[in-house]
Amino acid sequence: MSEALAASQASGTGTGTVPAPASGARQFWRRLRTQRAALVAAAVVLLLVLVALTAPLLTALEGQDATTYHPHLVDSARGGVPLGSFGGISADHWLGVEPQTGRDLFARLVHGARVSLGVALAATLVQVFIGVVVGVAAGLGNRFLDQVLSRITDIIVAMPLMIMALALLAIVPSDFPRPVLVALIIGLIAWGSTAKIVRAQTITLKELDYVAAARLSGWSTWRIARRELLPALAAPVITFAALLVPVNITIEAALSFLGVGVKPPTPSWGQMLTSADVWYQAAPQYLLLPAGALFVTVLALTVLGDGVRTALDPRAASRLRIGTGRKGEARA
Repeated sequence: MSEALAASQASGTGTGTVPAPASGARQFWRRLRTQRAALVAAAVVLLLVLVALTAPLLTALEGQDATTYHPHLVDSARGGVPLGSFGGISADHWLGVEPQTGRDLFARLVHGARVSLGVALAATLVQVFIGVVVGVAAGLGNRFLDQVLSRITDIIVAMPLMIMALALLAIVPSDFPRPVLVALIIGLIAWGSTAKIVRAQTITLKELDYVAAARLSGWSTWRIARRELLPALAAPVITFAALLVPVNITIEAALSFLGVGVKPPTPSWGQMLTSADVWYQAAPQYLLLPAGALFVTVLALTVLGDGVRTALDPRAASRLRIGTGRKGEARA
């Protein structure tokens, strides 16, 4: 119905025709460009994604890989401290080597980016998919269905995420691909908040005139959800998903740090931090590199998520423009 109304408004001709407003995507990019912090964060995130995607190429350029041991590069008499300056940095090992094993730190760091980002994005997709399905079904369903799905959602929200993830990861056979398993478990036990947000938005949207008109026209519930509700839900869902990614990166790092996440020899930043805490004096780069990468990634994703939320919310964008204008007037 809303599509038909928009088409009829856009079909007018003549000199009195009101120009069509800018598309939603164009408005979004226009608002996002006003936020310098979000643009810098987007550039950092894009760089991290490129590093993750090109990890095999980058390690091939260095001539190393993430799993080969180099025992001749560590001092066994001192417990495995890397030989040479700054943790063994050289032309062959751009960021030095790992204590005890001598594995290349640059290769493990960039491959760890692939694992950590991949697990976080996959877990977010699972969360969003289940949350949207359950939330829309609860919001559009009858009272009985709404009550059942809402109580299930409450149970999921009340579950202690880390304890449940630790328990499930400990009992699953080790031959299952660990990154896939971690992503599935995070997604399957952390979709409750998404479902609650989607349900609340769906209940609000279904009371609007164009949704009521579609229902009176005989549209099925599925068609109303697909044609009218899902486009309107895109903004809050994208906003919440953008904020879920850094949370999931932190969860994956914590699970790997506790020894139940991604298993060796597959590298991840959390796994690198697991054994780095005892080397912070002898080989500080072994701790600082994955910790710094994790910090920068989470910070960039959080800032970008906040920028996306502001760009998708016209009221927030309007407040941002007003604030920027007042600062400019004050400087003048």
